[in-house]
Amino acid sequence: MSAGSGSTSRSHAAKRREPDAAFVLDVRSLGRRPGTMKELRRTVVTAERLGLEMIAVPAGTEVELDLRLQAVSEGVLVTGTVRAPTAGECSRCLEPFTDSQELYLTELFAYPDSATEQTTEDDEVHRLVDDTIDLEPVIIDQLGLELPLQPLCTPDCAGLCPECGVRMAIAGSDHGHEILDPRWAGLANFAAESPGSAAPDAGAADPDH
Repeated sequence: MSAGSGSTSRSHAAKRREPDAAFVLDVRSLGRRPGTMKELRRTVVTAERLGLEMIAVPAGTEVELDLRLQAVSEGVLVTGTVRAPTAGECSRCLEPFTDSQELYLTELFAYPDSATEQTTEDDEVHRLVDDTIDLEPVIIDQLGLELPLQPLCTPDCAGLCPECGVRMAIAGSDHGHEILDPRWAGLANFAAESPGSAAPDAGAADPDH
């Protein structure tokens, strides 16, 4: 999901990308012996916005990868965490806010000649391409599941005043509006414009007259 995208997923079909560029990991040193593991920590700068319409990881943001890569019989199992700052717009008060997101990954990347690769569709499992793993589609899928569709700047955000639109967070506890039932509005205007309304006692009888 890039900027303005409402999609919740990208195809799991493998695409050729340069190793060690952005989210692409070179796993040649891991080999194919089941049980072989290696840990990887890396900081990646996003080339594009990743997330949902109202909240996302901005472009040019540093994303922290803390992963374990393990060779298994059918491919490479990737587990670990991805941490990134997020920026969004509150769905109640419409103010911009920042936050952070931590994703937990457990994803199998199938070897090209494995039984898993041969018996699954492109959108069912990720693949290795030229001994590389592209984590970007995985991270995009996870962001689509983890990020809120209606983000809030704070859990108790009071939103906007329905009458004047001011943010309730800055309006104060005594903020309010006198609401006149429209059925009585005409009568109220008539009373205000009536000649006798300004001096209610003017018409009172003089007991000595």
